[in-house]
Amino acid sequence: MKQSLFTTILLILATAVSTVIYFYFLPKYIQDGGYIVILLLALSIMVITFIVERTLSLRKAEGNGPLQRFLRHVVDAVQDRKLEEAIEMCRRQGGTCGNVLRAALERYLVVQKRQLPLDKQVTEVKRVIEEATALETPLLEKNLIAISTIASIATMIGLFGTTLGMIRAFRALASTGAPDAIQLSLGISEALVNTAGGLFAAVTAIVAYNVFVNKVDTLTFMLDEAVFEIVEILGGEEAARS
Repeated sequence: MKQSLFTTILLILATAVSTVIYFYFLPKYIQDGGYIVILLLALSIMVITFIVERTLSLRKAEGNGPLQRFLRHVVDAVQDRKLEEAIEMCRRQGGTCGNVLRAALERYLVVQKRQLPLDKQVTEVKRVIEEATALETPLLEKNLIAISTIASIATMIGLFGTTLGMIRAFRALASTGAPDAIQLSLGISEALVNTAGGLFAAVTAIVAYNVFVNKVDTLTFMLDEAVFEIVEILGGEEAARS
């Protein structure tokens, strides 16, 4: 499913669920925040959904075992020229790192059998690594833009609701004679509820975005280190042979 289609469907479903929650499950003082509360609820539901999706996806991207130990074992196996064993480790591990390293090692065995010059062997391995990484990276960064967007607009939507509430409050103060206490309290309540809703969605999205970006950066950094070591080992040993 395309990313834009997934986000659109999620927005529609989140809005529908938020509408039901707003009319049937929320206390009266939150309903006083007005219909903008529905949109803030929808954004909060979307953020929570993205958090669950990213958590599961990044856990899957790490593979079936401790990532750091796996990378160390693969590098050691390549150092000992146990390429078939290293490929089998990658196959069992799976995930982003396992897929990229397996593609590189399998390609190296192919070009090695063709007895290509050393520089062409290394170039071919690097090309395969770049292609495999380009395929895996979008999966790691999926939905991060959506989370970042929600973090930006949730505060603005909450501020919009706050502004509407303050307008209602000042209208109550500006009424002829004694101020309308009911309308004044409703306006203040609307302002505060929307402020709280906007801050909740925005803060949750900001924290989630930073956590997931850090996880992606850590994973890609560990992969880059392992790839660099493996390419150096393969290139260095072939150079020593020649």
